[in-house]
Amino acid sequence: MRLITKFDPWGDPLCTCPKKYSLSPYVGCSHSCAYCYITSYIPDGFRCREKADFLARLGRDLARLRPGSLISMANSSDPYQPIEAERGLTRSALGRLLPLGHRVLLITKSDLVVRDSDLLAKGNCSVSISISTIDDRLARRLEPLAPSPSRRLRAMGLLSSRGIPCSVRVDPIIPGINDDPGGLKRLIAAAEGAGCRHVIASTYKARWDDLRRVLRAFPEVAKGLRGLYAEGGMAVGGKRYLPEVLRRDLLLMVKEFSEDLGLSFSTCREGFPELGSAGSCDGSHLIPLRIAARLMDEFLDQGR
Repeated sequence: MRLITKFDPWGDPLCTCPKKYSLSPYVGCSHSCAYCYITSYIPDGFRCREKADFLARLGRDLARLRPGSLISMANSSDPYQPIEAERGLTRSALGRLLPLGHRVLLITKSDLVVRDSDLLAKGNCSVSISISTIDDRLARRLEPLAPSPSRRLRAMGLLSSRGIPCSVRVDPIIPGINDDPGGLKRLIAAAEGAGCRHVIASTYKARWDDLRRVLRAFPEVAKGLRGLYAEGGMAVGGKRYLPEVLRRDLLLMVKEFSEDLGLSFSTCREGFPELGSAGSCDGSHLIPLRIAARLMDEFLDQGR
């Protein structure tokens, strides 16, 4: 079985991602976010474990891959979970991908990504940091074992200062929990202050498995939230979406906050591509082409 696979959004008709590959060094995610959908299709989803023979299999896959391919790390299992500090599979993968000129989009909730800034600053790489709120106490209820938002923002600032382009994923936005306009505006402002260049916003798409966890974690909004999804929402690809008007209003609000600060904006699997103001919905347009440029410079130097 291959490790580098074509990105598969499960046939989601609302997905507007560019064609890309997906790579995850690990199975499961120990961040244990209440809203995470991973437990609906991976047994023991909140227990992280490394993929068997990862580096050997990665080498075989790279031999088949066209140089300069777009690779997302990772779409369901964070590449910078606590186990990565010991095992280093993500760093090893970057050490093989980036010298070949592959374009890598890292998606993470962890400040451990800063450890690899020496590699990222030399390669074709951009980092997208997921932050659903800048309230650390609220985040502990939503994302109990993930690094705090304040740590993520510091990481974004360090990456940006080292020339690594960053986007922020404001994801998921959940009514009654983290949809307060003041809180969202402060989040965008904090990201912009940390050097963020692009904002990706997404509302919560509920599966019954994760919705039950969210309702247990936030009993004070359980009745209203259940009604929004069960009665007023819409079904798309096995998930329940918020009512269309509410979704659009929430996303337009984040778009306004973002563009007021000069940041580009996009949505993720929402069905409103017209709201986007960037070259990609996933932030991959920020990836620099450093390796190709450096190889060309070396070629020209040899000819002089």
